[in-house]
Amino acid sequence: MSLSAMGTRLSGKTVLITGASSGIGRATAFEFSRTAPDIKLILTARRIDTLKEVAAQIEEESKGRTKVLPVKFDVSDPKEVASFVEGLPEEWRAIDVLVNNAGLVKGLDKVGEIAEEDVNIMMTTNVIGLIGLTQQIVKIFHARGGKGDIINIGSIAGRDPYAGGSIYCATKAAVRAFSDSLRKELIATKIRVMVVDPGQVETEFSVVRFRGDKAKADAVYADVDPLTAEDIAEVVVFVAGRKENVVVADTLVFPSHQAGAGVMHRKSA
Repeated sequence: MSLSAMGTRLSGKTVLITGASSGIGRATAFEFSRTAPDIKLILTARRIDTLKEVAAQIEEESKGRTKVLPVKFDVSDPKEVASFVEGLPEEWRAIDVLVNNAGLVKGLDKVGEIAEEDVNIMMTTNVIGLIGLTQQIVKIFHARGGKGDIINIGSIAGRDPYAGGSIYCATKAAVRAFSDSLRKELIATKIRVMVVDPGQVETEFSVVRFRGDKAKADAVYADVDPLTAEDIAEVVVFVAGRKENVVVADTLVFPSHQAGAGVMHRKSA
């Protein structure tokens, strides 16, 4: 299918992307705008100043064709999740596509040593917040006659758990199970539920995991050629741009040096 055909299908839609201030979320916002410049983007994150910069960059690049609404939003806060939709301007509430991208990982501690606060922030952000926001947006989809897209960003960790990642892996396995159940619940509608599972991607992910230790984060990507946020963004926009009856339900994306969560070939090996 040509790029113009995909752009036509996405044209005029309103897309909500969580965790859009950096990484995959930010790249996905740009990719949607470049594919369908007259799209409307609701971009959320905790860092509103950074979001406003992203919004300004997209609007400048699209020469004003893409409308962007940056919204300060903490998906780990149940109160913010519950009031999110009603807090949007009326003209922005007709959401067509939800990209549940916000997520994080903390540390490599093993069970018995994991801080309770780390467990809580991973669970509330990666699972509880994602489920809560999805419940709000599904109501919008049902109200328009059962139509819309939910794209959840999972991880290879949800399929292939690894030592030191028990909580993060559990959260991404939960996203996978939730998505599969939701797809079955919505089978009689035109609401599509799709999951994109990245392998190794170089973003702020490892910096967050190692609590700001850039040297440790850089070591994760030493002697390999990881995926970029843009690689995953292209996949997200691709699945959103399929014909209405095509559901790309499950996508696993690896860089060429990877074959599993812990199966990687390094050039120095």
